Amino acid sequence: MTAALAVLAGLTAAAPAAAQGRKSGPLPAVTPVAETATLFDDEEGGNANADDPAIWRNSADPDRSLVVATAKEGGLRVYDLGAREVQALPAPSGPGPKDSPGRFNNVDLVHQMRQSGGRADLAVVTDRGNDRLRFYRIDRDRPGGPLTDVTAPTVPAVFSASQEEINDQRTAYGLATWTDRSTGRSYAGQEDVGIWRMRADLTSAPVLVDRVREYGVPATYDEETEECTPGTDPGFGGRRLSADVEGLTIVDEGDGEGYLMASSQGDNTFAFYDRERKDGHEYEGGVRITARSRDLDGSEECDGAAALNQPLGRAFPRGLLVVQDGHDAPEDGPRTATGFKFVDLGKVLDALDD
Repeated sequence: MTAALAVLAGLTAAAPAAAQGRKSGPLPAVTPVAETATLFDDEEGGNANADDPAIWRNSADPDRSLVVATAKEGGLRVYDLGAREVQALPAPSGPGPKDSPGRFNNVDLVHQMRQSGGRADLAVVTDRGNDRLRFYRIDRDRPGGPLTDVTAPTVPAVFSASQEEINDQRTAYGLATWTDRSTGRSYAGQEDVGIWRMRADLTSAPVLVDRVREYGVPATYDEETEECTPGTDPGFGGRRLSADVEGLTIVDEGDGEGYLMASSQGDNTFAFYDRERKDGHEYEGGVRITARSRDLDGSEECDGAAALNQPLGRAFPRGLLVVQDGHDAPEDGPRTATGFKFVDLGKVLDALDD
């Protein structure tokens, strides 16, 4: 089985293929089961900022499955199915005191990769600060510290030709892993454009599956926020996604069935599309992840997300959805507070079927 890594970057526009909608009205709400401890993006909190999760299933003991998640300058965090932290791995510093520090942005998994000691599952991480891919072996027999850094000391930079370019952050950002089985397709979310479908070997033109509402809308640059604010012109946008588009993940139901899920960050919703190309990636509906209680809030401005539609022991017998929360509550004054929410995937799929 050949494993290939694809770093997904911005793509030039292609002719859009509009996904047809069949559901309207208010979106159903699903509440999380658990949440991780809050991460704080300041010096006191180790500049930890929740970003992207990946779900690792322990095939020998599904109850001991793990969630591996990036925390930017806070490094890598590993959680059990109760959202309790079991391991924290720091991001490496830069080579010099004035160089950019390590910053872990995205994570994904490669299964049964051949290594000198045999085959092993790996967590692959983009170190955006140092422009490196970093590799961590997952060991099910070490529950207190299941991840080990196995990155070669000589691993080259992904994009930059010099430390100066690294310091200017011409570096690796998004990441997806792909194991070549049969479909030969990959998907990418482009923040202010929409969802693209492409061949994983990038040998053909990408196809735009759906667009954000703001697509083609004239915008005004706001110097204070350093962002562009769309005007009232309807433009050429879609109806279901609001920029930024993040957290793209596949919900696999077997035999090519399932969903393509995207975080519509601008309106705090999650959109689901039919996974099958022959059905034109039809829009199947959406959900919101809302508060379960005052202390267990929902997900706002979700960045990364991951779904695994397999039994994960007693905690999640119908699978797990993990979503980033860009505004964890209750907030601690002016501190930037983020985290991850653990959601019963079965309840999400039930909500789509209602």
